[in-house]
Amino acid sequence: MSEVQLETPKVETDLKDLAQDVVRRAMSGGASAAECVIQEGDEFSTLVRLGQVETLKEAGSKSIGVRVFNGKRAASTYSSDFSREGLDRMLKSALALSKITSEDPFGGIPDADQLGSLSGDLQLYSSDVYSLPGEERIDYARRAEKAALDFDPRIKNSDGGSFDAATGRKILANSHGFVGEYRRSYCSVAAVPIAQTESGAMQRDYWYSVSRNLAKLESPEQVGKVAAQRTLRRLGARKAKTAHVPVVFDPLVANSILGHIFEGVNGDSVYRGASFLAGKLGQKVAADSVTIIDDGTIVGGFGTSPFDGEGIPTRRTVVIENGVLASYLLNTYTAKKLGLKTTANASRGLAGTPGIGAGNYFLQPGTKTPQQLISEIKDGLYVTEFLGHGANLVTGDYSRGASGLWISGGELTYPVEEITVAGNLKEMFMNISEVANDLEFRGSMACPTLRIDRLIVGGE
Repeated sequence: MSEVQLETPKVETDLKDLAQDVVRRAMSGGASAAECVIQEGDEFSTLVRLGQVETLKEAGSKSIGVRVFNGKRAASTYSSDFSREGLDRMLKSALALSKITSEDPFGGIPDADQLGSLSGDLQLYSSDVYSLPGEERIDYARRAEKAALDFDPRIKNSDGGSFDAATGRKILANSHGFVGEYRRSYCSVAAVPIAQTESGAMQRDYWYSVSRNLAKLESPEQVGKVAAQRTLRRLGARKAKTAHVPVVFDPLVANSILGHIFEGVNGDSVYRGASFLAGKLGQKVAADSVTIIDDGTIVGGFGTSPFDGEGIPTRRTVVIENGVLASYLLNTYTAKKLGLKTTANASRGLAGTPGIGAGNYFLQPGTKTPQQLISEIKDGLYVTEFLGHGANLVTGDYSRGASGLWISGGELTYPVEEITVAGNLKEMFMNISEVANDLEFRGSMACPTLRIDRLIVGGE
């Protein structure tokens, strides 16, 4: 696969018609199959620090990409030039490149009978994310930061409050006659306060809210308050003694554990043999309490879309069921490589071969509250932050720097830092003894509070 980028001025036209026209022209130029992607969007972002606007960004973008096949050879090009000459250059480059790239017997676009799009309103787009005047957007960021600074006199500084909003539109057309489009929107507000003890020791933490529409966003005041509480509980942190103990993962860090499973079931790493879960379909790979689902169809979900990056309708896939590996996550290419069927998880940009992306990917919640999970632990660690990367997805070896709160007698007692959490992913998934009931999506991946037993916490 080869790709090049070309750029110059833009002109307005109907983008769905344009995508289909580019595919038609690629086919008449000699391609055996072709697909075209068009993306356009607007974004707004502001960061306010100590009440003053530090950054303000407003941008719009529009770009087009084409992938063409010449038998088993493929090439792609992309451009932000929508003039006739620009599109001609883009197509000519792709067609020329497709004659000289190496053959791949697994290449190609999906069969026509696999293509389609979910019907109905998936509630992915709301125009209200841009309904606020510029000054009020800045005020959202300012209010979040002020709420954090006003919460406690020990909060003496800030890395800022922010407000972001974005809308996007995606169009996909291919030579089997498929053409689909959808729009998405999101907005977010965040605060990152810094607290200081009398001795001068500083800690920071953050909180944020994200939503498809402005109406469902948490208030800036609530975001600032939670950010302040999370920061203050870190003051006075000390090291812990090295021990084998149960570890409870806060939802924001539990996501990273879920991410390791996603990387392990990703078709790309499976067919390359670079995953500790390769060859494990139908086998027990996690505790009975673990059921993981990937669902690209949830109304309003951050990972929802009517079709995947290849034009196949998104679906619900049970990845792990009661600890048993039920499915990998695949696109057309990796499915062919593994002799399986796609799970409609193709994810793509403007050029290149589609990769694997999550829909709404989550661990099924349990019934206990996070407090109940903690109350059952005599001595252990509640992790609120990981530092650096320390997971080997081939061997499963796991070691990461962490900070959090020490659990003693079933309660969070004092903050700890400069510690490591170590184990092996294969054993860690088997040792997930409890899953809490606090599942909440703040993105396309979500995990409740987790308890994993028999981990090494390295400290003094």
